[in-house]
Amino acid sequence: MRAQRSVPARNKHKKILKLAKGMQHYRTRSFRLAKQGVIKALRYAYRDRRNKKRDLRAIWITRINNAARENGLTYAKLIAGLEAKKIALDRKVLAELAVSEPAAFKAVIEAVK
Repeated sequence: MRAQRSVPARNKHKKILKLAKGMQHYRTRSFRLAKQGVIKALRYAYRDRRNKKRDLRAIWITRINNAARENGLTYAKLIAGLEAKKIALDRKVLAELAVSEPAAFKAVIEAVK
């Protein structure tokens, strides 16, 4: 007597269709298309968790550069000055200071100059 796969197969299909819930058209109804979409979506999610770090760093650098130029310094000179003065502030903190605490950022600029 052969083993019947109806219950495990249905559970597997339900799991994939649940993951494909926000997708469009037949990807929400057809198991085959939903499976393709979910695999691709998970691949993108894995890749973009790494790319997110790269994107955030680029945003921080842009914000720091703009704020530094407003205070008469370039980004490169600011970072070099911070390293020379042994001031340990990372780019995330500097960008946050530049956006939310301009006075504190200006103090950092003055310490570097």
